[in-house]
Amino acid sequence: MDKHDSIDHCTELLRQEAIRAGLLDAADPPAADGVISAAATRAIETLIDRAVQVPAPSEEACRRHHAAHAARYSRGERVQLRHVLFAVTPGVDVAALRRRAEACLLELRCHDGQPGEAFAAAARELSNCPSGAQGGELGWLVADDCAPEFAREVFGHAEVGVLPRLVHSRFGLHVVEVLQREPGEALPFEAVRGAVEAALRQQAFATALHQYLQVLGGAQTPLVQ
Repeated sequence: MDKHDSIDHCTELLRQEAIRAGLLDAADPPAADGVISAAATRAIETLIDRAVQVPAPSEEACRRHHAAHAARYSRGERVQLRHVLFAVTPGVDVAALRRRAEACLLELRCHDGQPGEAFAAAARELSNCPSGAQGGELGWLVADDCAPEFAREVFGHAEVGVLPRLVHSRFGLHVVEVLQREPGEALPFEAVRGAVEAALRQQAFATALHQYLQVLGGAQTPLVQ
């Protein structure tokens, strides 16, 4: 079972549990092409709200997290990067798209010639972003220039070069090369307390949801990885 089949499986587990809990009409249809009904979406949200309880993180846990991930809570960090975008568009075969993106990533990481030239060529040939015409160059960016899910994968890390993983965003799958980094100003815990607490709540929610899915029979799920 690949990742997308597993996600569909977990969604169906939650939909069936919502029916058993009386939150959804038993006549609600199963997913069609991976899409569930609006009623099922609302019922699953209600089910998860009831079943997955997340305690507030302690002050000590928040401070430990901040100390261990200070780079994530800085101001003014800049990154110069380029990317190859494999866009997820309506009707696209996501599994095939992922295979192409993973093949591109592997080739660029293993390239033994001039890595800059290889990356630029791949961007011009394969990228679905207008930046492909410039070899994938995005220039210098700060976190606010990017979609939040993209920024989380790129900012607050020390990596330079082609990242060893695909970066997922609402636009698709990205092969990313970090060319340079300029560190930002580390912010004190008091200034980012809310962001730290939110990050720990999200981690706790992911763990609790994973455990709930295991109880329902979905132990092999990537939903919350």
